[in-house]
Amino acid sequence: MIVLGLSGSLTHDPSAALFIDGELVAAAEEERFLRDKHAKNRWPYHATRFCLDFAKVKPEQIDYVAFPFAEIGCTHPGRLHFAKRYWYAPDRALDALFNGNRHFRRNRRGILQLMEDFGIDAQRSPFVPVEHHLAHASSAYHLSGFKGKCAILGIDGKGEYATTFFGYGENGVIHKIKEFYDPDSLGGVYGALTQYLGFEMLDGEFKVMGMAPYGDPAKYDFSRLWESDGRDFKVNTDLVNVVGLRRYKDENRGYYFSPKLIEWLGPKRSGDEIDDPYIDYAAAIQNLLEETSLKLVETYLGDILRETGRLCFAGGVALNVKLNQRLLALDSVKELFVQPAASDAGTAIGAAAFVANAHGDKVKKLKHVYLGPSYTSEQCLAAIEKHPEKPQWRKIDNVPATGAQLLAEGHPLAWFQGRMEFGPRALGNRSILGDPSHRGVADRINAQIKYRERWRPFCPSMLDTVAPEILQTDHPAPYMTFAFTVAEEWKEKIPEVVHEDGTARAQIVDRETNPRYYALLEELEKLRGVPVVLNTSLNRRGEPMICSPTDALNMFYGCDLEYLMLEDILVTKVN
Repeated sequence: MIVLGLSGSLTHDPSAALFIDGELVAAAEEERFLRDKHAKNRWPYHATRFCLDFAKVKPEQIDYVAFPFAEIGCTHPGRLHFAKRYWYAPDRALDALFNGNRHFRRNRRGILQLMEDFGIDAQRSPFVPVEHHLAHASSAYHLSGFKGKCAILGIDGKGEYATTFFGYGENGVIHKIKEFYDPDSLGGVYGALTQYLGFEMLDGEFKVMGMAPYGDPAKYDFSRLWESDGRDFKVNTDLVNVVGLRRYKDENRGYYFSPKLIEWLGPKRSGDEIDDPYIDYAAAIQNLLEETSLKLVETYLGDILRETGRLCFAGGVALNVKLNQRLLALDSVKELFVQPAASDAGTAIGAAAFVANAHGDKVKKLKHVYLGPSYTSEQCLAAIEKHPEKPQWRKIDNVPATGAQLLAEGHPLAWFQGRMEFGPRALGNRSILGDPSHRGVADRINAQIKYRERWRPFCPSMLDTVAPEILQTDHPAPYMTFAFTVAEEWKEKIPEVVHEDGTARAQIVDRETNPRYYALLEELEKLRGVPVVLNTSLNRRGEPMICSPTDALNMFYGCDLEYLMLEDILVTKVN
């Protein structure tokens, strides 16, 4: 059976994913092809074309087209809750009651048009909507590889109306236990504070998390943002998750917080530096998110966790690695699988997995996220020959050894090889690398290459042979979805990838999944005694991750990088 999953239901992060007989064979995000971060208000045309071409699937071979946004009935508690909680905006409240599926209708029109444009017959290959949070849940549960019963957690901004999902999976079936509904959204409040702290929603939440360790969470009491007794959860919509006239407005832009938040906390932060009191605000909201989430998890999933020890997690908040560290530290959690594409791009995977499972396919465990396009050295050379900068290049016989030598000399290296990663993390195929034992390499990459805030942390990729020693755990971590406390003896060895609080968001690399990247780490270990690289995504601030050789060359000549490895071709700016 062939199932095509498409996302873009909430006007951002459109993507496509293709399952064949239960196996995820291809997935890509539209932003990578358009070079437009989050590709807002677009449908996944390029991503769909890639998936079909890669798998050599013809439109008439597709059995189902799955989409992560469903029709919600008139009496559904989410619609009623929304109307009640947004009483101060009668137009929104009445719309929820009497026209609550207008977004679904827009989505359906858009996807049916895409299907028609690709020649996919909706009669033969039905359009199948899946509730948004069920798609998130499926993206984690069905691809986790867990056997038997396991707990499922979903936290994000919102889907149709739900914002937070607690449930469990057993024998391939997902069971709901509890949902919370808009505006009562943990992810929504974190997003509103992301805006207040001077960053963009959908993108800056990572920055708030990165800022938090510099601050003191005890300096400010943020409990007034929401009420929660561990069972119920209610956002203070006098302050955050506001709509209409309650929104704070500046330069004709409305924010998801109110002027009352400004009265309480002071002016909205601006600029790239981190300072008081904003670092403490970041620490306070991060701590509040963690503490509230843990209490809710105990209430709704505690018994299942003590029974099974297994937890699956998806939704945008699942990319908060500090929360994941706290979850993994729970006595009842023995195994935690976080969907690496946990945000809305990953719902294309989840919707397709849900439909494939519902129609009899056994969904296979996710082995890696190298699911996008790849390019041969010949294609890289063709891009080089066409590029206006007339790049200097040479063919490399031993790419891992040459790359490791450049890193050992202290040079940052752009590393382009294999299939592009799906999801927000660069995992060794579209990466900028550095030797984390060279002090100052992180500052150089931030200032001269990424052009991002100087305080932003970087992540390590490390060999599986040494990861348990460095991270003090043998829990799997192939996707940079967890923070771990770094062993004391390693903090001085790899200072450029250890954060302010002594943790690192690590990727553990194994030979089978990424042999060339593994070989690079082995070569660096021979030269420096450090089987770890600093790894950040191959892009500049505000851009999507690089997809093609041409994209890589354009970025290379738009920053101070001096070395770019394109498959077996080394491009340089030095003689």
